[in-house]
Amino acid sequence: MTGPALSGTQEAILAAFTELIEELGSDDVSYRVIARRAGIAERTVFRNYPTRVDLLLATAAWIEATLFAREESKSIFDVPLAIRETMQRYDARPELAHVVAETAMRGVNGTAPSPGREQLERLLDAEVPALDPAQRRAIVAALAHLDSVGTWVTYRREFGLDRRDIADAAAWAAEAVLDGIRGRVTPA
Repeated sequence: MTGPALSGTQEAILAAFTELIEELGSDDVSYRVIARRAGIAERTVFRNYPTRVDLLLATAAWIEATLFAREESKSIFDVPLAIRETMQRYDARPELAHVVAETAMRGVNGTAPSPGREQLERLLDAEVPALDPAQRRAIVAALAHLDSVGTWVTYRREFGLDRRDIADAAAWAAEAVLDGIRGRVTPA
């Protein structure tokens, strides 16, 4: 997930807000406290992020791109393991995962595709190029959905799963999505 380059000040603001979210929750953090933690003036925080929504969007994107960054899988069949690892990272930092999920679920981050969608499409094109477009779309959609903080929150809140169960359920579901195409791999 890449976006515009951040200035050192913006990076300091987002890092400070992230730390404070883990300590206090996102609702209890004022611009004054963020500024103090970042070692800058409160006005500087407002200049960079004029509204709370601007600050929350930037922070969620920064968290997703830095703290929850994903390594690229070498094969489409490695994706379930990557999803398992992602779920474990979310579970290790639940306050931050909730912030990213709430921002994404409210749709306030625009129409950006999921972070791994392009990678999933490249892997399928390379390994299973004969997939019909509808099946390809369904596989990419299912895997992109499973590899999301929204899925983690659903498993956590709605099903009450713990860390291991969340990782297992997401990886198992990803394996199930891929089972139908395992025999159709084109040799390299």
